[in-house]
Amino acid sequence: MIERIEELQARASDEIVAAATSAALEELRVRYLGRKAELPQMLRGVAELEPAQRGEVGRAANQARQALQALIEARVAELGVAELQRNLEADRVDVTLPGAPPQPIGRLHVLTTTRRELEDIFLGLGFTVMEGPEVETVHYNFDALNHSPTHPARARTDTFYVARERVPGDDNAGPDAPRSSDLVLRTHTSPMQIRAMEAHPPPLYVVIPGRVYRPDSDATHTPQFHQIEGLAVDEDITLADLKGTLLMFARAVFGDRRDVRLRPHFFPFTEPSVEVDVSCFHCDGKGFLESEPAHPRCYLCKGEGWLEVLGAGEVDPNVYSYVSTTEHNTPGYDPEKVQGFAWGMGVERIAMLKHGIPDLRLYYENDLRFLEQF
Repeated sequence: MIERIEELQARASDEIVAAATSAALEELRVRYLGRKAELPQMLRGVAELEPAQRGEVGRAANQARQALQALIEARVAELGVAELQRNLEADRVDVTLPGAPPQPIGRLHVLTTTRRELEDIFLGLGFTVMEGPEVETVHYNFDALNHSPTHPARARTDTFYVARERVPGDDNAGPDAPRSSDLVLRTHTSPMQIRAMEAHPPPLYVVIPGRVYRPDSDATHTPQFHQIEGLAVDEDITLADLKGTLLMFARAVFGDRRDVRLRPHFFPFTEPSVEVDVSCFHCDGKGFLESEPAHPRCYLCKGEGWLEVLGAGEVDPNVYSYVSTTEHNTPGYDPEKVQGFAWGMGVERIAMLKHGIPDLRLYYENDLRFLEQF
């Protein structure tokens, strides 16, 4: 029996060394070391041998099994490296090819597309796009825009104050009183009116898109949102020019049949100030839906026939007093010589009206089911 064990070991060793694939090695392992293989059967039959033979035969069979197992493991490792190298050479991946299945191509966020659409409209009307800092001083955010010292927007509950810089004379004010040197997250894009006039002499026609910040959060307000500010300063600019400009904007965004109306309002940096409404594009300004049998009230304009879209007005002459000279020491903005108009609109508001979006917070939840609709 010892001779048979040695014969099996020698034959199995030769075949294991000659095996060319991992699959062939697995077949040999089952043939020589599987439960029904001859060598394991010999080990199970040792107890039936004569006592004098049991030790020698059992030891030889066990040594042969261990030697073959070690040889198989070593050969598996060798073949694994070789097979991996062959697979790497044969299965090279071209990372420039599209995935399988192809992944959908990304798209711009609805707020980005709306902002670009608005920019393009005003570029076509002769305006230039400018951008400015999102962290502003109280001087640019409030003082130079004719906000009174007691204006509610200056309160720390209505504005994000981010830093304070001590300057001579500040100690005369209360410890919590806002100072012109304080830094805030801008509450509107209007500070760029002053910066634009400081940088460029008249005439000036600019639109300023950008993020703004206010501590509000509900279905129609978020702490961070987007505005587009417009400013036109030239000679003989009237409220009629403002209305004509905004009429062109309204028809470009909401349709050629739209009309606009101006309602008196108040803003610190414009005089006169107006709220601007656009005739409802859902009910065509009627306030009810003619296409429905019962003519129900229009859900978009709440039966009014008009949609409030933005605030605007003629630039207050007091604002020009903060721009006596420009950065290039050229003559500034003399309220006796120049007039202008300004407006500000929320990008989210325009997109909500145009696409019927009910909740402002949907823009920022990153839900692809919502975003992929646009």
